[in-house]
Amino acid sequence: MNALIDALRACDAEFVALRRDIHRHPEMGFKEHRTAALVADRLEAWGYAVERGIGGTGLVGTLRRGTGTRRLGIRAEMDALPVVEATGLAWSSVHPGVMHACGHDGHTTMLVAAARELAERDDFDGTLHLIFTPAEEGLGGAQRMIDEGLFERYPCDAVFAMHNMPGIAQGRLEMRAGAAMASGDTCTITLRGVGGHGALPHHTRDPVVAAASLVLALQTVVSRNVDPQQAAVVTVGAMHAGNVGNVIPDEARLELTVRTLDRELRPQLEARIRAIAHAQAECFGVQAEVDWRPGYPVLVNTPEETAFAGQVAVELLGAERVNVQGPAITASEDFAFMLDRVPGSYLFIGNGATGTPGGACMVHNPGYDFNDDNIAVGAAYWVLLAQRFLSAAGPG
Repeated sequence: MNALIDALRACDAEFVALRRDIHRHPEMGFKEHRTAALVADRLEAWGYAVERGIGGTGLVGTLRRGTGTRRLGIRAEMDALPVVEATGLAWSSVHPGVMHACGHDGHTTMLVAAARELAERDDFDGTLHLIFTPAEEGLGGAQRMIDEGLFERYPCDAVFAMHNMPGIAQGRLEMRAGAAMASGDTCTITLRGVGGHGALPHHTRDPVVAAASLVLALQTVVSRNVDPQQAAVVTVGAMHAGNVGNVIPDEARLELTVRTLDRELRPQLEARIRAIAHAQAECFGVQAEVDWRPGYPVLVNTPEETAFAGQVAVELLGAERVNVQGPAITASEDFAFMLDRVPGSYLFIGNGATGTPGGACMVHNPGYDFNDDNIAVGAAYWVLLAQRFLSAAGPG
């Protein structure tokens, strides 16, 4: 099946230029007006029926062939991150403080490249929905599209998505049946006490000391309340308190991220964090306020669709370049909302080795860049997946 990759590779110059253009002009969540227009204009020119403005700046391009009743959804995300780029590349962001540091520019381009190839083919039978979502980075653009009737207006028998992964060899594909990515909740714990002079701490109720103790106590949630065979993360990423060394402040604030690969464990983590926060506060004579903000759910790939995704990957690349049951990761993804509604699978394409001179660096890093060699591979995968799914021999 290298002939398919070679066919897509012949168009590399056009789509590398598109990817780098999107990279040069990154847009934050729900502001992807330029990117969405670039995508929609191309899809319409190739014969897709396009609806713009779903979920703010999201869009769907639909292509029908034959009389088949099967319906396939493939999704890519379009938004960038609030990161100051440090790549020094010729196609670096022209918008200070905004950067495609997660490869959404590449994901979008892979699907656009596949869209053109599929538009030129008639070797599938059914309906193809290409879903371009806004605001994946923490704002839940996929959920907003769903709330606005995405799957009622564009029903899908299955949905698929792909993300690049630094640390995996370029072009290698990995998938995982079951829980593949973690839920991602955030929590702010505010401790309120009585401030005063740093030289007279006995006249205060110090929220800083309470916060320091609470940071340590929260580490017991995973080490002592979670089954060692389950995955969970409780990270205190920020602590804010005071301005100078000789003043005890009235207030201290902790910012947490909480993650798990187990749907049942998720509410237990919240309950335990709340209990520890209030108990620690009482020990130090301060008050605790816990602001819990649910984020993305656990991303669970359905077994049949993931097995199908693996079969397509092996057909395209050979078994030696595919891991059909890779490890789960504790990052989060709003594609989980789609998988809560429709069967499907989320897979990874390697962006290259990390930790070597000139090698790839991890996503969300100022030095990150999407590997353009993946455009043809990723596009070929989507073409083959659509052909195989929208056929009499497809899954189900």
